Amino acid sequence: MPLNRRQFITGSTTTAAGLLLAGRGHARPPRSFSPNEKLNLGIIGVAGRGGENLEGVKHQNIVALCDVDDQRLRAAAMKFPGAATFSDYRRLIDHPKLDGIVVSTPDHTHAVITIDVLKSGRHAYCEKPLTHTVSELRRLTKVATQSGLVTQTGNQIHASENYRRVAQLIASGVIGKVAEVHHWAGSAWDPRPTPAAEPVPAGFNYDQWVGPVRWRDYSAEWVPFNWRRWWHFGGGTLSDFCCHHMDLGVWALGLGLPSTIEAEGPEPHPECAPTWLKVRYGFAAKGNVPATTMYWYSGAKRPEIPGTPDLTKWGGGTLFVGSKGMLLADYGRHVLLPETDFKDVVLPAPDFAKSVGHHEEWIRAIRGENLALPRFASMGRTNSPFAYGAIITELGLLGNIAFRTRRKIDWDATSLRARGVAEADRWIQHDYRKGWKLG
Repeated sequence: MPLNRRQFITGSTTTAAGLLLAGRGHARPPRSFSPNEKLNLGIIGVAGRGGENLEGVKHQNIVALCDVDDQRLRAAAMKFPGAATFSDYRRLIDHPKLDGIVVSTPDHTHAVITIDVLKSGRHAYCEKPLTHTVSELRRLTKVATQSGLVTQTGNQIHASENYRRVAQLIASGVIGKVAEVHHWAGSAWDPRPTPAAEPVPAGFNYDQWVGPVRWRDYSAEWVPFNWRRWWHFGGGTLSDFCCHHMDLGVWALGLGLPSTIEAEGPEPHPECAPTWLKVRYGFAAKGNVPATTMYWYSGAKRPEIPGTPDLTKWGGGTLFVGSKGMLLADYGRHVLLPETDFKDVVLPAPDFAKSVGHHEEWIRAIRGENLALPRFASMGRTNSPFAYGAIITELGLLGNIAFRTRRKIDWDATSLRARGVAEADRWIQHDYRKGWKLG
């Protein structure tokens, strides 16, 4: 187990001195690698999505593990017996041998942890959505850009061959000019009464789990999974799935940030995300990208477009509406509609390289390779660097703000203002408890 803080500060060993040198606020320059050299990685959050991300990088040297749950941490440590273990992410970042760190914690802690990772000089992989608020998102993006480090957003479907093919088909004009796209996810969160406080389980570092947000007493209702339902920690279905589904629309159509956002749903609950939601995003014309409308649907809601099959059988998906037809897609398949119209159409041959894998892209980019497709080449050496992940994250955050204010948002992306909707500021800007701040 790690040294306690007093031992850490007063220790006189070479190891302790090295830890101080490489700690947060003392960024070290990234080292160079030979083509097949393994990276030394740290993992913050080792179960759930964290466990899946750990699985994705396990072929590298896993030298440090961190989780607030001792039971989960011990289970992961059994698979990597040489790794140091920590319950406080800051102690993991202080580890002197790390090249990169994977962050798989709940949304409300992403920003503070990932910024600390970058400012320590380590390459970063962060689960989606990248942050809990827009103000955090802008700070994270700025730090990532200034650092020059390799970043990757954890929207792993982005690396699929299906998504690459859909983006190519839309860009080729096979369904004509596209100015309308629909995305949906079937997941639903029913509002619940605020739970009563419960004793914190033994071996659970709840103070670290709460992290920077205002204190809420422990409840098994939000740990370890259902925090997604609660505004205090997550953003419901929209925040959970926007980075997967909206990714395809933003990528294929070359979209940036919207100018207007309006939402409808049930009466907003002060504590919980809605059971269903519909959001309309307006994108102004820019360069070669025409004015575009994007729609989002949560829960049982689906687009009602003539000529589409039963969309309830498509789970989560995307529908592009073009001047010559439509393209319907989900994570692993796509179809051109009406199918009879496209039966004899000769489609362009695939002209893209297959991904080496979403986690592997990050690893190889750290070693010096550049695997970015043309759409993402200006943003970094991976295909979902934080500069791109920030766009699809912000879409989800803005949709929730429009729903919670019950107002149409005229978005000033430069000054982070919903023009004429002052009440939106409380959800645009982060509000941390004493002792926490963004790096």
